[in-house]
Amino acid sequence: MSPVLVAASAYGADLVRRVGHADLIPMVAAAGAAGLEIRRELFDGPKDLGGLRELLGQHKLFSVYSAPLELFGANGRFERAQMSQVMEEAEEVGARFLKVSLGHFSAGSDLQSLLRFVSHSPIEVLLENDQTPQGGRLEPIVSFLALCTGNGYAFGMTFDMGNWRWQGVDPETAARSLAPHVRYVHCKGVQESHGKLKAVPLQAQDSHWQDMLGHFPSGILRAIEFPLIGSDLEETTRRHVAMLAAV
Repeated sequence: MSPVLVAASAYGADLVRRVGHADLIPMVAAAGAAGLEIRRELFDGPKDLGGLRELLGQHKLFSVYSAPLELFGANGRFERAQMSQVMEEAEEVGARFLKVSLGHFSAGSDLQSLLRFVSHSPIEVLLENDQTPQGGRLEPIVSFLALCTGNGYAFGMTFDMGNWRWQGVDPETAARSLAPHVRYVHCKGVQESHGKLKAVPLQAQDSHWQDMLGHFPSGILRAIEFPLIGSDLEETTRRHVAMLAAV
């Protein structure tokens, strides 16, 4: 069985902001998940990250810290100050990984500053393909990862199997191209509704997402990042955790 996390966002932003991440932890643990992906953008008020770390430990869960931060800002400059802040937060909560996106990387960006930062970081930084033109297209990500490797640093990835659709990228092509870098997989389906794309739950009978996981090492860490909806959220979570763990 493979370890499965639940992204806090799967329960909806309104719910998480109202009840807080701490209220999700007992339910996620009871549903058989291995951990919780903590979403920085879903805190409403001060962050009690030390309290979350203690509670996660009590329930034998680990965490990934997700920050809506681009490594390179609109001017192409490495966002060192912001990265230092979110890294401190990730360390405080005891996260296994810190997840960010690429941003506006270009040939003029200071790659060496980033590599010096991540090579001395206490927590591994993972790059996620997001839904933006700058961070969700395959070619810039492949080029960035190749440059990192050429400079002696093997940058890891959070592979979001659904986000590629927002930039018209074939997820299978992306999976084949990026497989050596992938440490963590965001699992979700995507459907078009009224001209807009939206995340939807994966279905056990759909072999497409299961085949995609086959490009990555057996037992790779994966997370539910699709909507978990129902009158019994614990049971809904348990069912989907078991489905992803079995693949």
